[in-house]
This record gives sequence, C-alpha cells and structure tokens, in this order.
Amino acid sequence: MVTLRIILGDQLSQNISSLSDFDSEQDHILMAEVMAEATYVPHHQKKLVFVFSAMRHFAAQLQAQNYQITYIKLEDPNNSQSLTTEVQRWCSAYSPSKIIITESGEYRVQEFIKSWQDLLHIPVEIRADNRFLCTLEEFMQWADGKKQLRMEFFYRQMRKKHQLLMTADGLPEGGSWNFDKENRKPPKKAMSFPNRLSFPADLLTQEVITMVKKRANHHFGDIEPFDYALNNIQAAETFKYFLEHCLANFGNYQDAMLMGEPFLYHSVISLYLNVGLLDPLDCCLKAQNAYQQQKAPLNAVEGFIRQILGWREFIRGIYWLKMPTYKQLNHLQVNRALPEFYWSAQTKMNCLHQVILQTRQNAYSHHIQRLMITGNFALLAGLDPQEVSNWYLAVYADAYEWVELPNTMGMALYADGGIVGSKPYAASGKYIKRMSNFCTDCQYDSQETIGEKACPFNFLYWYFLEKNQNLLASNPRMTNIYATLKRMDRSKIEIIQNQANNFLDNLNF
Repeated sequence: MVTLRIILGDQLSQNISSLSDFDSEQDHILMAEVMAEATYVPHHQKKLVFVFSAMRHFAAQLQAQNYQITYIKLEDPNNSQSLTTEVQRWCSAYSPSKIIITESGEYRVQEFIKSWQDLLHIPVEIRADNRFLCTLEEFMQWADGKKQLRMEFFYRQMRKKHQLLMTADGLPEGGSWNFDKENRKPPKKAMSFPNRLSFPADLLTQEVITMVKKRANHHFGDIEPFDYALNNIQAAETFKYFLEHCLANFGNYQDAMLMGEPFLYHSVISLYLNVGLLDPLDCCLKAQNAYQQQKAPLNAVEGFIRQILGWREFIRGIYWLKMPTYKQLNHLQVNRALPEFYWSAQTKMNCLHQVILQTRQNAYSHHIQRLMITGNFALLAGLDPQEVSNWYLAVYADAYEWVELPNTMGMALYADGGIVGSKPYAASGKYIKRMSNFCTDCQYDSQETIGEKACPFNFLYWYFLEKNQNLLASNPRMTNIYATLKRMDRSKIEIIQNQANNFLDNLNF
C-alpha cells in the first residue's frame, strides 16, 4: 500500500522527519505550488521566485535520486490552487493507505492539516520538525510556571544542551554567556565590505521568474537581479563564504546601518535556514569551529550563535506556546493605518526611505533595520499591529509567521505587553544617527525635537512616552526615561504633542 509523504515549501531538506523512513518501493512524495499560499499576503516577488524555484530544484534533486514524486506547478491547468484540495485530488486518484507530513511552521496551515484525516478518511501522521534545536514540548516544559519568559535564560539552557561555546568545566566560554555589549559599534566612515556570492538564474529559475512576473507583478518588490542560492550546495557555499570573509567583523558591527550597504557583515542565511537548505546546528558548530581555530573572535561567534540557538528557537517556542490568541494582541490599543510609504519608500525620512528601498530591492534588511527603523517608527506612530505584521510577512524572503509574528508583535511593537521583550524598543533619531549614516542625507535634523527641521523620530519618541505612561511608567526598565519626561517643561510637551499629532494626521500626504 502506498504511503503519501507531503513536503511543504519550507521543508526542503532530505533530513526532514517526514522522509526519515522513506520506502522507495512503497512511498510517494507530493509537492504543490498553490496560489492560496502565494497570496494570503502579497509576498515580495523575489520571495515568490525564491520559494518556488527552490521547491523545483529540490524536487529535481529528489527525482535524480529515484524518489517517486508528483510535483504540481502553479501554472498546471488542473491545479486547484489549494493545498488541501491538491492532497484530496491525489488521494482520490491513488488511494494511499496513510499520509505522513512534518508539522507546519504556521498555525493556520497546521489547522487544516489536522482536518485532513476526517476529510480524507485516511490516517494522517504529523511528525515533529526535527530541523529545530528545541522541541515544542521541551520549550513548553521550560516555560511552564515562569512569570516571565526571557530569551537569555532559555539560551543558556540551549548552550548547555548542545555544548556550544562551553568549557570542560561546564562554564560559558570567555566567562560570560553574552557579549552583546561588544557588538554595538557604530559604522566607521571608511569601511569596506566583501562582495557576496551570487548564483545566476538557470533555466528553471528563469521559468519561475517569468511565471511570477505574469501572475504577481502587482506585488511589492523587485525580482531582478535574482541571485539567491537555490539548493543546499549553493546555500552551503554562501555560509562558507560568510565564515571566511564576514564572521570576524560581524560581531562588532552587527547593529550598524549604512546607505547602499544592505548586507555589511551579516550572514544573510535566514532565508536558507527557514526553508531547510541549511541546518541550524551545523551552522552553529561551524561558527564555533571558526572561534576554536582563531579565525573569528568570541564576541562575533557568540553573537551569531545566539541569533540561531537562542533567538530563533525562543521565538518559535513563543509562537506555538501563545497561538492563536497571540496574533490578536494589541497591548497599547493602537490602530493607525500603515502608511503608503511602507510600500513605496517615498518618504522624506531618509532612514525609512533607505531601509524600505533595500527591502524592495533585496527582500531583506538586517535585524536592527527591522527593529529600530521600520519597527521603531511603527511603535512610535501607533500603527495597527495586524497591518504591520502582514507587511513584515509580505516583504521579507525569510518571513514565515512562526518567526515574523513574535518578532513584530513582541519585539518591535510591544503589542504583547512584554511576553517577548521586557520593554518597548523605542528610540529617538539620536540612536539612528549614532548607528548609521542615514541622517547625513536627510532633510530632518536628528538633533532637533521641535520645529520644521525636527526629526520625526524625536518628537514621536516623547509623544509615545507621554501617551503611554499609564501603561509603561511602572516598568523598571523605563524608570530613568520617565524621570526625564517628568522634569520636562509642560509647555514643551504640549508643543511636541501638537507637532506629533499634526505629523501623524498627514502621514500619507
């Protein structure tokens, strides 16, 4: 009897749990490109090309190894454009005795996978996703009974579990769990960055580009140039290049931002990790090896490992622990519509213009640009959390709801009231000036808080604090800044409030 193995578009690994006991004589694989998944938010055109092309390359790789596979392309005339319906169609034709699938990374997809057994009257085995370094059960056990869930303590547990950057005595390498204080250097004026590997689009990818141009040309973002890695070999080459040319400087400048430099020393591998082309533990081990061979300093390696072993795993745990209600949270009770410039990049605020423009071009911006530019503005301006979350989900090639939603709702917007972050990550224009060169080419003055030339981040910062003091003033991490606000002249606060309200009322003009 045939067992049907289903591979989703972000499960492109031959080590995925759904293929672990594949029987070449009895089993069959189904993969399907469906419009429902391509359009539930208007995904960046480059993201669509990446996912569909990576899927097709993975299917070709499986076929070359004699896996029995049915691959349904988006433009196939019989494609119903719904994953559930395509599974139903295949089962009606071939009557499998069982379906095996690895759990989805998104709650909504997992819910309709759970419905298949009753719908199809076929046993459906949903397996844990073995690509992650912490099981969902393990995370829930760690979280159980805790009043606060903090990544730092979870990260320490993961370090011990996987013996990464640990001494023989069971202590953290270098005597500290976290070297984040060493990873906040502002950019220097004369900095140079290594060129990145590029992979010219082959015929298969060119077909996908043509298809996306035809079907989704109204979506955000530029398709070309397209040079992403599209299989595990290319992704491994990309990561090796990062280790050899970027990792040594990554730590010092991971928070820096520069015009015309979207990548700096960042690894730019999250899109490959999130679809299965790279293995997270392997990446951590190779980074650790670079430290052990004295090819990269500890602050860089620890910072890199913390992003994967700590933050990535923690965010996934939060998502599954708190869904589905997490998606509806709005602690600050804000509902301002997302400004049009989040799509067009047409704004006089140069920092936002630069970051959104880079996002349009690359379907990428690094974590500080997401948190402290687009996220910080959304927080200060009181933008609707649902609209902001949908924007982040749409515009980045690495965005899937399990990773995007807690980062947006929790870290960027404080919409979860402190589940993810211990305080709102609000900052004025002075932070942006310190960590970037965006302010040098802006019509606003980062040193001014009121007046025609005042940086909007400055007056919005104080406006945000004043408006939300009933919710935030008791936060121990906000004590000093609220003490400063209390000492501020009330007439100045009124001017700031008026300027902020006028600015926000005219965001789209």
